[in-house]
This record gives sequence, C-alpha cells and structure tokens, in this order.
Amino acid sequence: MNSTRKSVRLFGENLDEGMHICTFFRTSAEKYHVLMPFIREGMEQGDRAFHIVNPSLRSEHTQRIAEAGINAARAEGEGQLEIIGWDEAYLRSGSFNHRAMLTLLPILLNDGRTRGFPITRFIADMAWALNDPGALDRLLDYECRVNLALPKAGDIVICSYDLDKFGASIVIDALRTHPIVLIGGIVQRNPFYVPPEELLKELNERESPETGWPASA
Repeated sequence: MNSTRKSVRLFGENLDEGMHICTFFRTSAEKYHVLMPFIREGMEQGDRAFHIVNPSLRSEHTQRIAEAGINAARAEGEGQLEIIGWDEAYLRSGSFNHRAMLTLLPILLNDGRTRGFPITRFIADMAWALNDPGALDRLLDYECRVNLALPKAGDIVICSYDLDKFGASIVIDALRTHPIVLIGGIVQRNPFYVPPEELLKELNERESPETGWPASA
C-alpha cells in the first residue's frame, strides 16, 4: 500500500486531518452526487473506504460504486472497500449503545492502518437512528463525542442525514456537532459547530425529566 500521506480533497477543498463532517440530502441521487467524488478519490489515493449502510440497500450501494467506474468487487476482495449494514455497527446489539459505538469507532478506523492503508474514509448513513426509539435521545451526545474519539491520524468521517427523514431538531444537533458541513456539493466551515468540551458541559447540566440523571449519562 502507498503510505505517503496525500491531502484529502472534497469538491476542491482540502480537509483537515481527523475531520468529522455532516452532509444532508433529500434523494438517493443527490446523496451519491455529493459523496461519490470523495469515494472515488479515496480509491485512487489508496485510502480505505468503510461504509455503513441500510442492510437492505447494500447491493444498491455496491452497484452505485461500480457504476462510478470503481471495481467494487476487487476493492472489497483486497480489503480497500468494506461495506457493512448498520445492524453490524450502531445496532449490533439490537439497540444503540453510544458508548460501545464510541469504543468501536477508533478500532474500525485504526484497523485500516493495521492493513496498510494510510487513512480510512468512513461514511455512515445516519437513518439507522430511526430504527431505535431511544437512539435519537442519545444521538447528540454520541455525535459530540465522536470529535474526541477520532484517531489523530487523518481519518475522515462523514455522517449522512436524509432531510426528509430527520426533523429540524436533529438537523440542528448535527450542525452543532460537526466542524465541517457539506451541503449541495459545497464544503464549508460550520458556523454552528460547538466544541465538544463546551457542548458536553451543556449536556451534563441538563437533567432528563424522566430519570433526573444527566442527559449524557
């Protein structure tokens, strides 16, 4: 594998190392229009691609990659591309355990370097949260802590949100927890981003009306 670190670019913008990005879309076509240049460039640079998708749409996702001119079968065989369903990650225990996922995330990312890939380009379809009634209550805390959990090695994590499925409050939470936002193919610093230490302090000062415990407990 090529271990020389190259700049990571998305729609003409250089990305900082260890970046946590959110993107929003309304249609499948729009989602792939935004994400495919990022996927293709990573393949060309020798980076590893790790994608978490709706299990029922895994074949469609693989087909989309192949239609973009990427030999998905070969990339999977060589370990450069790995596609799993969200039932193997966020919902692998049947429901969302945000602390378990925060432990798993750096393991998944560092595994790419163990295999010889310079960085991992990680993409997650966040619609998994709609399949667990309690997940949305823990999503803000999780997304906030991802910024602290990312290895300082240049990995890029993109969380993809469907605007037709998520309400305004979740979109606002996503904006507060991602330093970079990708909208309509434009990458920009997110003015609504709140540093994790500051946001966690806010969350710890909130009390759950049901339990009386801090919301992030």
